[in-house]
Amino acid sequence: MGMSRRHLIGSALGATALGALGAARLTTGTATAAGPPGDVVGKVTVGYQGWFACAGDGAPINGWWHWAADMSRPPSPDNTGIHSWPDMREYTKGYRTDYGNLNDGRPATLFSSYDQQTVDTHFRWMQQYAIDTAALQRFNPFSPEGPTRDAMATKVRSAAEKYGRKFYIMYDATGWLDMKSQMKQDWTDKMKAHTSSSAYARQNGKPVVGIWGFGFNEANKPWSAADCLDVVNWFKSQGCYVMGGVPTHWRSGNEDSRPGYLGVYHAFHMLSPWMVGRIGNIGDTDRFFSGVNTPDQADCNANGIDYQPCVLPGDTQSRQRAHGDFMWRQFYNMVRVGAQGIYISMFDEYNEGNQIAKTAENASMVPAGSGIWALDEDGTVCSSDYYLRLTGDGGRMLKKQIALTPDRPTKPVV
Repeated sequence: MGMSRRHLIGSALGATALGALGAARLTTGTATAAGPPGDVVGKVTVGYQGWFACAGDGAPINGWWHWAADMSRPPSPDNTGIHSWPDMREYTKGYRTDYGNLNDGRPATLFSSYDQQTVDTHFRWMQQYAIDTAALQRFNPFSPEGPTRDAMATKVRSAAEKYGRKFYIMYDATGWLDMKSQMKQDWTDKMKAHTSSSAYARQNGKPVVGIWGFGFNEANKPWSAADCLDVVNWFKSQGCYVMGGVPTHWRSGNEDSRPGYLGVYHAFHMLSPWMVGRIGNIGDTDRFFSGVNTPDQADCNANGIDYQPCVLPGDTQSRQRAHGDFMWRQFYNMVRVGAQGIYISMFDEYNEGNQIAKTAENASMVPAGSGIWALDEDGTVCSSDYYLRLTGDGGRMLKKQIALTPDRPTKPVV
């Protein structure tokens, strides 16, 4: 129930031959990624967890979901699940934690995603900062968290409709052993109904569905290539445009990717390789641009697949952000590589510190003695909305509304 998000995995060193399933896909080298502008092509999509709950918020999961290591107890310095502290000033309701007061004397409270006002606030920010689409993460809904996940889908739909944003369901198969049959059942019985919303994302006239986790070389993602391909093709048979969240090294089939899955990856309409834990500074970003992103884009072009690489702000607690320079370099590299879209990892990922949602600006806004870094950790003052503004500018560069530039146009403080 307190499942951790997509950790960095150890490398399986050495090149690995691709299996027969990958080799079975014939390519002519003449196809190109042909997706016209839609709700994901030519757009910025943010991963939206919506997975924070608090005791007393009425959520069926009934606990401090994802805020605390032990969700039965309030979060505290020795019972925490987060790397960053949210800026709580625009939430109408907060829930008292067992942290000490903030350094400015205010009580240390946290939001619940189960409150509609929280989701409305997040989607209002998406509207305000020109963020197009949200991919609502959906882990195994047949687990005890299922009823809360179901409710979150309804709340996200309502907020997207209210604020003129698009959303789609993105299944995360991590730890979902019976996903082959249950993912299809969940879509048919529950999630497909949301495609009737005017806010549900469509691409090439088809409702978008994301599937994250196929082919990763991790014990909690054990499915065969044949089973993964079956699921992708089933969603395609249902008339869906299927986006795949895939390993960083999907194309070479080594390190974080199992060998023999290239046919699975090539079956998706869109590929979005995972980057959290793979890069942490501008030098890493440039090396991946040359050695990974550029050949990735070429492979996608050759196979008629849309490419949607990840862009991340960096982990605050690991002090990666460099007051936005790290994130902007990724935007610059992904636009100049020719990406069809950009996927932000993530909107509200306070667990890994990779959120772009409003975050504590300075030490006065974090709990005393917590050791949590604020956005000014490198000495540069940043407003709490800085990474929302930076994402908006990155989206404008993707859409050619501003010129391609390696120089960050966004100021840390307006």
